[in-house]
Amino acid sequence: MPKQVDHVSRRRLIAEAVCHLADEHGLEGVTLRDVAARAQVSMGAVQRCFHTKEEMLVFTLGHIGERIGERVRARLVRSPAQSAGTALGHAATEISLLREEHRAEARVWLAFVAQAAVSEALATTLRASYAPLEETFTGLIAEAAEAAEATAVEGAEADAGVDRARADRAALLDPQREARTLLALVDGLTTHVLIGHLTPAEAHDVLDAHLARLWT
Repeated sequence: MPKQVDHVSRRRLIAEAVCHLADEHGLEGVTLRDVAARAQVSMGAVQRCFHTKEEMLVFTLGHIGERIGERVRARLVRSPAQSAGTALGHAATEISLLREEHRAEARVWLAFVAQAAVSEALATTLRASYAPLEETFTGLIAEAAEAAEATAVEGAEADAGVDRARADRAALLDPQREARTLLALVDGLTTHVLIGHLTPAEAHDVLDAHLARLWT
């Protein structure tokens, strides 16, 4: 058992070294020798953990996806009493990687996304990372839409002048489609911030406006 734990820890240590190198030089600048030097382990140790560079990159991408997913789950657990709409906003903010402390991670993530376009192994891992995020978003959107519909219906019953269009829009909303739209939006916003087309504040404004339009 101790050897197994050490093996897992070493793979994660190597994955972190890959992330640092990818942030500095892009994935094309990642070599097994440089990874070993950055992780302060021998080449043999790297090769015992990963037989090929592709295997190492696949593990690293999964490692990043797990880390982002854990942050999303932790954010939701910290505020269990919040509304589904508020929780959705918090989760989307975590995934968008717009904060300064996540900027390096965002650069590495997008480098992997670009490489996944020509690597089926990375694409498979990337899809596996997106799947639980899409499921989380879908559930939160469905819950928030039900709450918005109920609120709008109650308002319409209390005041005949209240427009029922809001309730109708909430009822017709497709949670899975909206979840996919939101995932694509946060990835796009991350890209636009990294290249300097949008400031983080402007990107957050776009995200907040999109979320607000879902329920109004």
